[in-house]
Amino acid sequence: MAHTSYGEVSWERMIRAVEKVRDRLLRATAALEAAAIPYAVVGGNAVAAWVSRVDEAAIRNTRDVDILLRRADLPRAREALEQSGFIYRHAKSIDMFLDGEGAKARDAVHIVFANEKVRESDVVALPDVDDSESGGQFRVVTLAALVKMKLTSYRDKDRTHLRDMIDLELIDEAWRERFPPELASRLQALLDDPNG
Repeated sequence: MAHTSYGEVSWERMIRAVEKVRDRLLRATAALEAAAIPYAVVGGNAVAAWVSRVDEAAIRNTRDVDILLRRADLPRAREALEQSGFIYRHAKSIDMFLDGEGAKARDAVHIVFANEKVRESDVVALPDVDDSESGGQFRVVTLAALVKMKLTSYRDKDRTHLRDMIDLELIDEAWRERFPPELASRLQALLDDPNG
């Protein structure tokens, strides 16, 4: 069996990794803002934006930059992002913008499309970009839309994000009424057993 060679533990490398994600997010959203293209930040950065409003110590780092766009705006978004050094790729049914030459898919801005389902089996479609608000330096999806997205995807990381929001009392039992029965039951399961 081959032995993996590990580098030294480095605070600098850890900090740089977080800063690269933040920089990618801010450059991408600034390019979209400058081109007047409607968008909303979604995914882990949206969770971090909402969690930071309650307890910045509870923020989880994410390597992903996920942006919600209307499909009709993709050509204009592509032009704006490419002018900012991003490189468009469509691979495995995913639209993304790599962060420069030689970048990997994990060094990209991932695009999801407003008012569409990510998977055909999803209970509901993604929200519209209008379902967002100013998050300071960028537009972020509303908390209700974010929770609905997380309940729809319901992967392990989505459940973790939902648990964080429950723990910080951003969402509670009253939120069940906002969602279709299948999503409401997923939320109830997490409320009943956050560790399950």
